[in-house]
This record gives sequence, structure tokens and C-alpha cells, in this order.
Amino acid sequence: MQLSEQELVRREKLGKLREMGIDPYPAALYPVDHTSKQIKSSFEEGKKVVVSGRLMSRRIQGKASFAELQDSEGRIQVYFNRDEICPGEDKNLYNEVYKKLLDIGDIIGVEGELFTTQVGEKTIMVKNFTLLSKALRPLPLPKVDAEGKVYDEFNDPELRYRQRYVDLVVNPKVKETFIKRTKITNSIREFYNAKGYLEVETPILQPIPGGAAARPFLTHHNALNIPLYLRIANELYLKRLIVGGFDGVYEFAKDFRNEGMDRTHNPEFTVMELYVAYKDYNWMMDTTEQLLEKIALDANGSTKITVGKNEIEFKAPYARVPILDAIKEHTGIDVAGMDEGQLRETAKNLGLEVDDTMGVGKLIDEIFGEKCEHHYIQPTFITDYPKEMSPLTKAHRSKPGLTERFELMVNGKELANAYSELNDPIDQRERFEDQLKLSEKGDDEAMFIDQDFLRALEYGMPPTSGIGIGIDRLVMLMTNNSSIQEVLFFPQMRPEKKKVELTEEEKAIIAILKPQGEMPLADLKAAAGLSGKKWDKSSKNLSKLGQIKVEKTADVLLVKYTG
Repeated sequence: MQLSEQELVRREKLGKLREMGIDPYPAALYPVDHTSKQIKSSFEEGKKVVVSGRLMSRRIQGKASFAELQDSEGRIQVYFNRDEICPGEDKNLYNEVYKKLLDIGDIIGVEGELFTTQVGEKTIMVKNFTLLSKALRPLPLPKVDAEGKVYDEFNDPELRYRQRYVDLVVNPKVKETFIKRTKITNSIREFYNAKGYLEVETPILQPIPGGAAARPFLTHHNALNIPLYLRIANELYLKRLIVGGFDGVYEFAKDFRNEGMDRTHNPEFTVMELYVAYKDYNWMMDTTEQLLEKIALDANGSTKITVGKNEIEFKAPYARVPILDAIKEHTGIDVAGMDEGQLRETAKNLGLEVDDTMGVGKLIDEIFGEKCEHHYIQPTFITDYPKEMSPLTKAHRSKPGLTERFELMVNGKELANAYSELNDPIDQRERFEDQLKLSEKGDDEAMFIDQDFLRALEYGMPPTSGIGIGIDRLVMLMTNNSSIQEVLFFPQMRPEKKKVELTEEEKAIIAILKPQGEMPLADLKAAAGLSGKKWDKSSKNLSKLGQIKVEKTADVLLVKYTG
């Protein structure tokens, strides 16, 4: 492991602390009795406190020093005075440990008394301190120059997502996002619990990935010697519980879909699904309006929130627009009653990419998604989807060919999906068989036939309404974040590239080749000025490391930079 100069220095300090008999990672409980927030909110001059936190800044002025300590709730100023800390002859705790062996980022405990500085800053006069954890890597702290310009901010998204632990320490607003996320999920729980619904857990590893149209992750159970899938939805298990006699059940579920990643999609995501017996999708629309009003108030103190340049009002009622009317409004084309061939031709005429695996449902979904969805900024229920798009939804009671389904659109994206649930086992079997035909055509997102779920329906499921709400997207809205990675503690990332260590000869070759992109091998070899033996060794290793590639053209051997 290659260590930086600062990392080497910190390890030297670690050794010196141990030589002095100081354990840099003590095991004993530290008796914290206040947080920075509690101190500021109920400040009393002379009050004795015990706090702990990370050392984030300090200004040493001889035998005195002001510093900042950061705990879970903010920062507090602390004042170190040599004679207060070391009242006797031995001044080592201040002169050696505090001044020389502590670093920014170290976690310390402080015992002291509260006082107010001449400039009115609430401060702790340190009477004693304890090193609780020595930091061996320096924090990437921003610096501000005399003109107020900020440098060295930790704002590279890839680094922030990979090292979220650092991001949370140095970027306080990031922590606020995740605190608000918990407020949002708590708000949902309060709303449903008050109605008497039961929070439950269902399997993540499933023999059949049902409840949605999506591509699953596949794994293998060694003891049972069977394939298993990471769930794409928890819907079918929650409906089984309704069959079993529960009137209302909900679950915060981790779902997994083996699909693309972008600013609104992560392969692992969180969905809240709710199922309530003896209700329909009209009731669910009313209930969803009430829920979202409460969430907005609990998270932000207002039903109005700002998302990017848009102000979004979550106060009910929300507009309700049938999907076929939405397509007609935004494309000028009435797709009602079109067959698969007509829909495919319409999609092509609208400039959309389509293929032979796409049936009626996917074609309508593609047209709506590309031509309509982005228009719905304010909360809008898009309703009454064609049967082909909704294999788990009850047929519409008055509109043949349609279903009692809605999707809630907010800020141009789907936030929730809900149905009057299909509880006719014969109709459900036929819908699954239609999905099987799509799968045979090559649609890798078509649903599987879940025979056990069909058996459950045959025992009788009462009329039921269900909804799934994307928690990650909901948090994005409520925290004004445009990227799903900002609301996930640890988003999925590509493997971290290992740093390539090159010899001086290899560095020389790359320095010549990189600006050119590619060069004839003979020219590059001449420019590098290496002996034949060194050239062979260096060029072979660069090829092995993926830094260069040699290609034979009609005239010469060409070396390309590929690092």
C-alpha cells in the first residue's frame, strides 16, 4: 500500500502516542452527557459538560488554542488553555499531545465548562480531553482565501458516493438529506399505523420474480439446489396476506432490477407497497393525496416544495387524466382501439425506437413515456391503462379494454403505481399466459406465471386496492435532489479502478504517446530513446496493464494510447 506523506506522518504520531502510554483507540465507554445542539439551545454560563466529536479546525496561539468539535448534531467551539489542562508542572498533555500529536479529523472527548467569548461565541473551556480515535487519513477539508473563494471542496460525485463516510463528515447538507429521508418514512408509517394497517416483511429471495415487469437478478441456493431471484416487487406476497385475512398490510421493501442505471434508477431501490381490502383505486387516489400532503408538511413544513425551477403543490386535489386522453392531448393522435401493428407504426412516426418484442402495452407505455410524461409537473393521476399494460389489474367497471389503474406523475416522473387489484383467478391466469407469449417473443421483462399465487386467488381474495410508492424518488422530490445517488447512502458504483504504478521508462513512453493518441511503433521507440531490452520490457508491461495497444496496419505497426 502506497502511503502519502501525511499518512506516514500520522502513523509516526500514532507510534509516539503509544510510546507515551496513550491508547489511540480506547475501549472504555466515554460518558458523553451533551451534544453541541443541546449546549447551544440550553446554554448556561459555568455549566459542566462532557462532549465528544471530531476535531475539525484549530488555531493554536502558544499556550492557548481555539478549536471546533463536530458531533452528530453540529459544531461547537472549544477553548484549550495549557494551564487549565495541565495545572501542575507536567505540560505534556497540551504541549506534546494536543499541539503536536493530534490532527484535524481525530475524534476526542472533552470535559469542560461553558463560557461566552468576548465576541459572543458559546464555547467550552476544556478542563480535560481524551483521544478516542486517531484518524490516519487527512480529511479533504475546503479552504477559503482572503477574498472568500473556496478551494479543495469535496464535491466530485464519484468520490462522494464511493466515500460517503467522508462526504457526511465534510458536507453537512448531505447529512440533512438522509435525516429528512427518515422523517419521510416515519411520516408514512404514522399515517398507515393510525389507520390500523400492519407493517410486514416478505421474502427477498423468491422462486419466481413476480409483481412487476422487469428483468431480475438470478442466484442459486446451494442447499436446496434451486435457482432463486432477487425480488423485483413484493406485490404477490402482500396479496397472499390479504387472502389470509389481513385487511391492510404494507412493507418498505428493497427491490432489485437488473436494468440500466441513470439519475433516477439504481439496481437496488426502496418501494413502499400497501394493500387494503374492500377498497378500489378511487379510494386509493384520495388516500394518496392525504398521505403526500402529510409527508410534505412533516418533511418541509409546507405543502409547497421547490424542485429545481418548479414549485410543486402537494395539497389536494390532484388532476386525474386518463392515459389515452393524455396521449391524444400531447401528440394529437387517438390511439384508442389501435392494434399492435397500428401502434408500432404510430410510435415509429413519432420518432420512437421500437422492436418486434414490444406488444400493445409496451408500445403505449413508450409513447406516453417519451411524449407525455415530462409535461406533468404538478401531481397528476394518470388513469385507466389498457389491459395489456396491466396484467395484475382489475378490468375497468365501465370502460371495456381498460383497467382500474393509476400512476402518479410528479415533476415529470412516475412516483406511484396503483390498482383496483385483479382478484378473478381465471382472468389472472389468462393475463399471465399473455405475458408468457410476450416472453416467448423475446421480452425479457414479461412476467412469469406464479402458480402458487394463482392457487391463493382461487381460495378467494376480497376486493382490494394496492399501491407502490418509490421511496427514493419521493425523497428526491422532498429534498430537491435531481439524482437518485444523492438520496442513497451507498449507491451502486462501477468497480474502483486500481491506480497503475509505472516505471520511469514506462512513464516516458506514455508522456510521448498520450498527447498524440497514436504513433508508428518505430517513431515512438526512437523518441523514447530506450535500449532494446528496456523497450521490450516496458512496452510489454504497458500492453498488459491496458495502457497501450499495438495494431498492425497495411503500412506500419501502430501504437495506440488506451489508458
